Amino acid sequence: MNKLEYKDLLEAGVHFGHLKKKWNPKMLPFIFMERKGIHIIDLNKTLEHLEEVSSAMKQMARSGKKILFVATKKQAKEIVSEAAQRAGMPFVTERWLGGMLTNFSTIRKSIKKMQSIEKMLTDGTAENITKKERLRLSREKAKLEKVLGGIATLNRLPAAIFLVDIMNEHIALAEAKKLGIQTIGMVDTNSDPTLVDFAIPANDDATKSIAIITNYVTEALIEGMNERQRDKDAQEASEEEDGADGSNELVAADGEEEADGGGEKRDRRAPGKGGPMRRRQAGRGTGTAAGGPKARPRR
Repeated sequence: MNKLEYKDLLEAGVHFGHLKKKWNPKMLPFIFMERKGIHIIDLNKTLEHLEEVSSAMKQMARSGKKILFVATKKQAKEIVSEAAQRAGMPFVTERWLGGMLTNFSTIRKSIKKMQSIEKMLTDGTAENITKKERLRLSREKAKLEKVLGGIATLNRLPAAIFLVDIMNEHIALAEAKKLGIQTIGMVDTNSDPTLVDFAIPANDDATKSIAIITNYVTEALIEGMNERQRDKDAQEASEEEDGADGSNELVAADGEEEADGGGEKRDRRAPGKGGPMRRRQAGRGTGTAAGGPKARPRR
């Protein structure tokens, strides 16, 4: 992953904040200066926090956790949806439904309903119903897919949520905090950076600024998932090698047992040639010579 430099952020306009009269005093540590009534964000702080966020998100992806991307602003929708799909992560870019996290079980029912309608329309089941009913189902599916299509593969609550504008996505932020889900967000000079666990001080209105930050954290996610896959492949290869070694040891052990068994059989047959059995048989016919009882004299 290529690291961002100061000039990259500068060219993307990440440093432009809001008007001074709209600022949030809690953003003071991240403000470099004021110019023509507009606050300028300290890009050194942006780089520092961006590296911290990228490292955390990479670790989450390596652990197999899901991160939900949320951006319902017009200028951020397409950028965030493309980045999330590239990383295989869930996303919400239309309207945030109230209770999407806190009432996740109900949302899952709506997703299952959407999937069942899609199945009906594709497997030919819908051919048995009227044209009007098929049209109604198609419209309902399109409506559900528009709002829930990005989280269709989300089977459980995400480990973290990435927000482009924490003021615009205040409902999503409140739900995440209520459930103890980690929050990551781009914070402008009019936002409160203490509301999120990981804050990235940056311009959250300009398309270029949103794109450069979102794409950078997405690359970190993809790198984390690739490392996870490599670790998994290495573990499987190691298990296969251990299994092969174990089978070889088993074959060797079986061979030794067979050899030992053959030796025992030979040892058992050996005494028969001139051992105790032959001597006992000889003793029965030779009398005293063999150590048997003395013969009685005739009267």
